[in-house]
Amino acid sequence: MTAKKNLEVNVHHVTRLEGHGNIYVNVKNGNIEKCEWAIPEAPRFFEAMVVGRNWKELHHITSRICGICSIGHTLASLKATEAAMGITISDQDLKLRKLALHAENLQSHILHVGFLVLPDLMGVGSVIPLASSNPDEVKTVLGLHRMANDMSNLICGRTTHPQRLIPGGFSKIPSIKELINVRDRLKSSVPALQAVANLIKSLASKIPDFVRETEFIGLSNPDEYALYDGRIASTDTDSAPVKEYLSYTNEYIVPQSTAKWAKHERESYMVGALARLNINYDKLSPLAKKISELFGLKPVCHNPFMNNIAQLIEIVHSVEDSIKLINELDAAGLESQSEYNLPAVSVKAGQGIGAVEVPRGILFHDYTYDENGVCTKANCIIPTNQNHGNIELDMKALLPQILNKTEKEIELTLEMLVRAYDPCISCSTHAIKVHFV
Repeated sequence: MTAKKNLEVNVHHVTRLEGHGNIYVNVKNGNIEKCEWAIPEAPRFFEAMVVGRNWKELHHITSRICGICSIGHTLASLKATEAAMGITISDQDLKLRKLALHAENLQSHILHVGFLVLPDLMGVGSVIPLASSNPDEVKTVLGLHRMANDMSNLICGRTTHPQRLIPGGFSKIPSIKELINVRDRLKSSVPALQAVANLIKSLASKIPDFVRETEFIGLSNPDEYALYDGRIASTDTDSAPVKEYLSYTNEYIVPQSTAKWAKHERESYMVGALARLNINYDKLSPLAKKISELFGLKPVCHNPFMNNIAQLIEIVHSVEDSIKLINELDAAGLESQSEYNLPAVSVKAGQGIGAVEVPRGILFHDYTYDENGVCTKANCIIPTNQNHGNIELDMKALLPQILNKTEKEIELTLEMLVRAYDPCISCSTHAIKVHFV
């Protein structure tokens, strides 16, 4: 098939992702005149909302940035507040927070891989037709997602927008009996996870074979697959402490986007599951590594479509590591606390930065407090806005390779590319244009 001489693609809005993003392509006489990833979402001003608010309130407010990554936002917020005020948490609370983060990773990745990506690989427009054609597979995904929701509900107090996560620890913790029940469900989910992996492996030929070298950025920790804590790492440069995050993110504005974009060593970089796998591969759990080998995914992989396979691998890792954490809590003996625990905090002025890995990549919260514990300045850098520039550059590299396809196939492939990043667009729109007259 000869390459398209003239082509126009206008997608408003890309489906099966969170928020509104548009794809614009214009080809005339075989020349690509336009290839653009545009973000039209209205800006949201969470950094402004928290200024003037008390230190006890910030994690509750910023958890509302996202209904999918609310646990991650809560934890990044708490870590920033705790860093500013010199608050430390116990080893038990640290393990429980890691379990909360795993619960969110499971919730989000299972939802995305099972309901938003699988339809593309199976040639349908949504998960609805699969409920009839592949009911067993859909039930399996639903069961895994229910398990993740229940795990989040137990540890955080509810499925989304946590209540129990507070500065200094937890207001309430689960019992060891409840945790062991979660552990047993996690163990029993392994055959279902392997079945999902085998299904996706049977469809792997549908994953586009596309490579564009880029930089990957994420947390790195010598002791574990970094999700909760670590240094900022890059596949291009040396690592650095989290306090140097601004030298990595380098946000800037583009005309077609209400969200800021970011770049580091190159014109763009990628964050998310694939970035984490490329940086932390050696720290994957045993079964997660086997799933990675099943797909031949090893670092450093530069195919952005493989981000969805990296998400699948992280699902398995989160299950195995959660089992390990619960075993450790059980062996140590869960230290009881009051029915409503309120850790003692000495309020003081200071700046604190918190970073965690949420499903879509590395997330930063940065707060400054006065001596009364009132926030005077805040900055949040969201994973998706760090990915926007990489999405567009991937589009520009991919388009010439697929111009010999039909217009419908070109449009679908570009949409699949965007969905591969699993963008959370509403969360990323924190910028505004100001026109002075």
